[in-house]
Amino acid sequence: MNCKNCSNGVSGNFCCNCGQALQIKRVDSHYVLHEIQHILHFEKGILYTVKELLIRPEKNVREFITDNRDRLVKPIVFIIITSLIYTVITHFFHIEKKYISYSGNENTTIQLIFDWVDGHYGYANLIMGVFIAWWLKVFFRKDGYNFFELLILLCFVMGIGMLIFSVFAIAEGVTKVNLMKISGIVEMGYCIWAIGQFFGKNKIASYLKALAAFILGTITFSISLGLLGLIIDLLSK
Repeated sequence: MNCKNCSNGVSGNFCCNCGQALQIKRVDSHYVLHEIQHILHFEKGILYTVKELLIRPEKNVREFITDNRDRLVKPIVFIIITSLIYTVITHFFHIEKKYISYSGNENTTIQLIFDWVDGHYGYANLIMGVFIAWWLKVFFRKDGYNFFELLILLCFVMGIGMLIFSVFAIAEGVTKVNLMKISGIVEMGYCIWAIGQFFGKNKIASYLKALAAFILGTITFSISLGLLGLIIDLLSK
């Protein structure tokens, strides 16, 4: 028989070329439970990744980039899951936030874009991370990391940031006290600390550059959204 994945000849239960099982089990309740357990598995799952990124982000992210990519959850998956957690919590408690202030015509594309960011801030973080990573490349160009490696760093760091927002969102939903400013300060503080740790935890300049990259990345992200909306409005006239 041939492998259904790579068409290599198979003489046992598994393909010696790609490792694919000759007979794939049906998708049932046991399969779904196994997948959930795999994601939440403490050794290589969400809980372990969160713990390591809170305690020693510099060591774990650097190791993921250069040595071992099996210990942590994949960065893109991590930020998507954490963003989803935040989105579910805010919708459950009916918490509405204004992350980007814009005072103008409500019928413009710019307003529609900013409204989308406010309603999908977790996913907008993915886009914002691109801008912050670009500024990190500018400030830390001598460290030798390419743009995509810095984007991996941002996925891990901003993923933890979404969990910080989630914790404060739960507290706000329960207490009915507006905690947006506090959560923003804590989230930004963690991001700057983690990025600074990555580039040199004993160097004050690393934290200052991280702060500058974070602020400039956020600003250029907002400006880019505004320009995109303006261009669309001009072309649609």
